[in-house]
Order: sequence, then structure tokens, then C-alpha cells
Amino acid sequence: MKHEESYAGMATGKDRKSENLSFIEKLLDGFEVEWKALDAAFDIYAGGDVPKSAFSDVETLEFNIPILSNGIGEKALYGWTNKAKIEKPSLTISARGTIGWTSYRDRPFFPIVRLLVLTSKIELNLKYAYYFMKTIESAYKVPPAGIPQLTKPMLKEIQIPIPCPDNPKKSLEIQAEIVRILDAFTTYTAELTAELTAELNLRKQQYNHYRDQLLSFEDGEVEWKTLGEIGRIVTGRTPKSSDTSAWGDEVDFVTPSDIKNGMRSIICPSRRLSAEGAASMSKVLIPSGSLLVTCIGADMGKTVINANDCIPNQQINAIILTDESAQVSYLFHILTALRDTLRRQGEAGGGTMPLVNKSDFSKVVVPIPSPEEQTRILAILDKFDALTNSISEGLPREIELRQQQYEYYRDLLLSFPKSNVEVMT
Repeated sequence: MKHEESYAGMATGKDRKSENLSFIEKLLDGFEVEWKALDAAFDIYAGGDVPKSAFSDVETLEFNIPILSNGIGEKALYGWTNKAKIEKPSLTISARGTIGWTSYRDRPFFPIVRLLVLTSKIELNLKYAYYFMKTIESAYKVPPAGIPQLTKPMLKEIQIPIPCPDNPKKSLEIQAEIVRILDAFTTYTAELTAELTAELNLRKQQYNHYRDQLLSFEDGEVEWKTLGEIGRIVTGRTPKSSDTSAWGDEVDFVTPSDIKNGMRSIICPSRRLSAEGAASMSKVLIPSGSLLVTCIGADMGKTVINANDCIPNQQINAIILTDESAQVSYLFHILTALRDTLRRQGEAGGGTMPLVNKSDFSKVVVPIPSPEEQTRILAILDKFDALTNSISEGLPREIELRQQQYEYYRDLLLSFPKSNVEVMT
């Protein structure tokens, strides 16, 4: 299944710039664009405290007004109350966590802390404003010190383009046309993404089925070995929080959050160590081509092959292979299949947090068929793995391309000319 042709033909470089200008010029038809500060176009509110005296965890006949905080989609819903604080259609912007995430609200709601609200005070197509704010939601400049947070004063001077400010009728027509196009594109993208996601889920089911079939062996068919017999098991470490010299840009530092479900390898972990910091923990330096397996908590059993030398934190067990009869890619599939088993083993320990320690992990038994059989199994499973998990090919790549295509056309429609004015101040 290939949808890349429609994406590959999009304009780039100088062609994209000229296409951008010609489209906007045609749409504006010689009219001007005014860049207006947000506080001149909107009333800006900050969310307040939870209305504890009128609160319900579930929607009822009395409590049917949603209470919203920061978060994306359903995660923004905090609870329900009986009186709205915002009655008008509005935009909400997350002030913490998912900073800048913008949502369009067309029903009354009650905003609480960590949420900013924009209600229009000029004649404006609110959906048009929503699409524009989506183009800048990752560009907010928040102070690096303390807990990152977006505040009302930071929003006030942000500029929004208003086409044809001296001709309100024409301005609203242009805004409506942009909204019409982007609404249609949003629907198309959502439908195609849903189709691709359904196919992806089906392929994942097929992958799990064939993986379990291929990795099921009878006694006597293969040799069974413990992980401790085929490799050296290492549990990672984390530098002391007071040791600021440990952090730098030399050696990858891997945490469970860097290991995504289904990801075959880690490309770019969130943090790196200095040469000094890595040297101080040389005993847990893991060479590239080893296996990293999360060993604690709800995400236990996530497995990757590290692409670079790295130091994992204490929530990860690493396997540095020493037995040449075992192929690292084969073991990746084995350990992925054993994830539920590892989770049950961790829960059996009886602690407050599921944990598989180094000793127990080294005793996990895995089947080791002949090198030829491992190669045959890999040839089949790697195809399914690429189709269902690869970020450079397969269905996840197709879904990513659809989002990129949508964002390209959205930005194209909202790239108005601007002279000597900064969008962010």
C-alpha cells in the first residue's frame, strides 16, 4: 500500500516559496494584511481553581459542564461541574506540560489551572484563528528556569494576521475560504490516518501471531539457555543530581522513556553525558549492538538494540552478548515476545513497584535454534517489524507523512507577508 506519491510531488525550496507567494497573492487579490497583537484581538483568561463545591467525576444531568485543564484530547477533561465560566466559542492553550497545545472549543466549559483561554473581541472567524495558532504552538519562548510555564503576558504581544483589515466583509470571506480548505483537508487526513491506523493494527496482530508461531519450539528442537549464559547482564546507573559536570554531549544516556513500544533501536535519547561523566560510570558502559530491556514499572519489558555506545539508567537491564550462537536481532524478537512474561515475573515479587532485578533477569530462559534457523525466522519477522514499527518505512511512516502533508498545506495557507515584525516577542 503506497500513498507516498501524493506527498513526494509537493513543492520544495524555491518552488515552494513561489507557490506560497502566488497562492496568497491570488487569495488576497491586492489587499493588505494587518498583524494584530493577540490582546487586541482577544480577551485572554487564565484558568482558576477546581470548583470543589460543584464537582463530579462523571457527567450527570446536573453536572454536565466539562472542566478542562491542559492536555491533549480526552486527557484535557478533568471532571464536570454545573456552571460554565466560558460561554462563548473560544480557543484554549496549554500553559504547562504540553505547552502551547491549542484546541478549538465550541461549547461552554470551565477552565482550571494550567489552561489559558482566548475569546474573540473583534469580528473574526475563530476557526481561522485556531488554525493560525496551531502553526506557532511549538514556538513559545518560556523561561528555562524553574517549571516551564506559558503566562498571559507572554501571549499579549504575539501577532496574528488579519487579511483586508479595512474591508471586514472581504476579510471574513478570505478567512472562511482558508477554513473551508483546511477543514476539508483535516477530514481527509483524519479519514486516511484512521484507515492506515486500522491496517497498522491488523498488521501488528499478524506480526504477533507469526512471531509467537515461529518462536514456539518443542523440547529437543532447540537448545535452551539463560540470558546470563549468552551474555553479560548489566544494570544501569544515573549520575548524582548534584554532579552537574556529568552531563554533556559525548555519550548517550538512556532512560525507559527513550525506549518506545515496538522501536527497534534508539536514535536520539533525550539526554547525553559528558566524557567525564561517562568515564565515572565506565562499568555500565554498554557497547552498540547490545540489548536494553526496561526492568521496572508499567513499561517493564520494552526492548531495543542500542545503536550507539550508551549508559542506561538503573531502570534498565542490558545484555552484552558473549555467545556467538545467538544473534542480537533474533533475541530482540524473543524478548519482545516475552514482555508479558517479564511483567508477570516482576509483579510476582510482591513489591509496590513491579521489578525484575539483575539476578532474576539473568535466569530467564530463551530458545536458541541453529544460526540458519535464526536467519530464516529473522527474514520473516523483520519484514513485519519494518511494516508495523519502522519510523523510516512502513505504515508508521505513512501516517507521519500524512500529518506532515497536512501541516505543510496549513502553513502554506497561513503564510501571509510580514514586514519587520516579529511573531513572538
